[in-house]
Parts: sequence; structure tokens; C-alpha cells
Amino acid sequence: MTLCKVCSDLSRDDKSICIVESPSDVLAIESTGGFRGKYFVLLGRLSPIEGVGPEDLGIDDFLSLLSIEDIQEVILATSSTVEGDATAMFISDHIKDIKVSRISYGIPIGGELEYVDGNTIARAIQGRTEVNVD
Repeated sequence: MTLCKVCSDLSRDDKSICIVESPSDVLAIESTGGFRGKYFVLLGRLSPIEGVGPEDLGIDDFLSLLSIEDIQEVILATSSTVEGDATAMFISDHIKDIKVSRISYGIPIGGELEYVDGNTIARAIQGRTEVNVD
């Protein structure tokens, strides 16, 4: 398996891996400085209608990687589309004994609720976090 410049950096956390659909997703996440783990780029998402299955995305390779690497968390950062959600669900259903999380979706900072679509608001409500944790 070929590693990109980001993932070949020895200072990165090799215990967490973020699944993304495209190299531009890696760049978007990297621009935040909020993730210091490694990535697995699918180069697409599951789409039975378009004939894209798990074998086309290297999901089997990813699952094999989990069996040989000491990965402690898989972060699913696929798109918020039907296909992206299906891809995330498919991957999470095939991972055992490793923490799996999904990036949250919601209201952008500075966003006004009246301008946000209903699906985004619903996801924001579902993905809410507790603020009065002691």
C-alpha cells in the first residue's frame, strides 16, 4: 500500500485512521489542524446504481489493514449523502473491537437556523453534545 506524504509522516498518530472519499477531503481536514492521525482514501463511495461496490473502493484492503495494524479508532468522514452514509454504515458494520466514530454534521458557525435546510437541522439535533458535563 502506497502512503502519501501526510501518512508517511512519522510524527502522526498511527493509532487513528480517518476514512475519506477523496484526496480533497484530506486537504480539507488537514487545513483545520484538528486531526493528527492517518487517512484511508476510498476514491469514491458506494453506489449500487452506478455499479460501485466495496471492491471498487478498496474497502477489503482497509479491513485487512485493520487486522495487521494497531488501529484504536476509525473515524468515518464520508459525505452527508445517501451514498456517503451507506459507505460509512457498510464499513462500520464490518469493524469489530475497534472504536468507530462518525464526524458530526450540523449548523455552520455563524449560521442562522432559518437559512439551514431541514436535514441539516435534524442531523444537528441527533448529533448534539452535552454542555454541562461535570
